[in-house]
Amino acid sequence: MNDPFLMQRELRYGYPVCDQLLTGRYFTVGYSWYFRQAKWTLEIVRRDWELINDTVPEFDRLDNFRADTRIPERFRAGLQAYKGSGYDRGHLVASANSDQMKIQNSETFLLSNMSPQHPDLNRKRWRELEEAVRILDAREDVLETYVLTCPVFYFGEPVERIGKALPDFGISVPIPHAFIKSVLTEDLDGRHRLWTFLMRNPSLVDDPAAPDPLANTDLGSYLMKTYDAEQIVGGRFWDGISGGDMHEAKGGGGKLEAMWPEDPTAPFPGLKPFTPPA
Repeated sequence: MNDPFLMQRELRYGYPVCDQLLTGRYFTVGYSWYFRQAKWTLEIVRRDWELINDTVPEFDRLDNFRADTRIPERFRAGLQAYKGSGYDRGHLVASANSDQMKIQNSETFLLSNMSPQHPDLNRKRWRELEEAVRILDAREDVLETYVLTCPVFYFGEPVERIGKALPDFGISVPIPHAFIKSVLTEDLDGRHRLWTFLMRNPSLVDDPAAPDPLANTDLGSYLMKTYDAEQIVGGRFWDGISGGDMHEAKGGGGKLEAMWPEDPTAPFPGLKPFTPPA
């Protein structure tokens, strides 16, 4: 029997397992009750942009952070968990990726789309990566860009929590050790390209003398093999696409193509560092 959830456009190429599937209007969350946050989110960047015309008024991002009432209360994060924690409410689906309509942007501020992120990650490298994905999506030879984002927990490392002092249901939210973002494009020839990134989430209690895991400004340095990312997250990525090309793309390392060539109309050459636009 076909999976009825594949009617969601962003899920057409497959999605990892999860405890609860939260199908939104414009993106989907695979939620983890155990971690009180998404196991993954899946989106099409700037979905339905081609349907919006110049008469639609612009609006500022809504910032209407709120709990997701689709999740049982004892398994969902609340705003109080983040208050005074020092960690940002880090978007998994970026607000700027869903800025065509108010209802679309509003959905990105559900706490089911948030994970605790260190400000140095959320406001610097992670933001640069999100911007790089939008630049990629704006290429004339790219029809659609799919983004799978996953919080990462390493069970060999201590897990910190925010909200652990709250009495209600004993709810606290574990702080991910890292985040994975897997980016899949479909071009005019029906060809798929794939890039997967991993960025560490610095801890507020880390030794200040320890090396900065986000010091490298070359986003290409955060690339990893998608097969390795699947093993870390515990789920298959893009398993709705079969064939040798996807097998080669998932195992790619060192032969990955560039997301951001100097000439946006040129074919994809070798990997180049990303320079945020002025």
